[in-house]
Amino acid sequence: MTVTPISSASRTTGTDTEYVSPPAPVLLSSFPTGGGADVHVYQDNDGSLSSDCTGCGEYAWSLTVTRDFAREHSATCIRPPRPLPVAA
Repeated sequence: MTVTPISSASRTTGTDTEYVSPPAPVLLSSFPTGGGADVHVYQDNDGSLSSDCTGCGEYAWSLTVTRDFAREHSATCIRPPRPLPVAA
């Protein structure tokens, strides 16, 4: 059996190649908003940072996103947390 590095997002076993998902982003920080929601900061598997607001839903990703960016958004967002989806 030959296994290729996870960075290639595939795994070879014998003659078959199957997709291997990359590692999940790692939660680094959470900042509360004025509306009671949170802005979460994640480090993605490529080393970049992303943020996600549980209030307004803003998602930000770039090589220049920093914790300060997320902290600034948390200071200005006043939307309450979005309700979780209900299973049917």
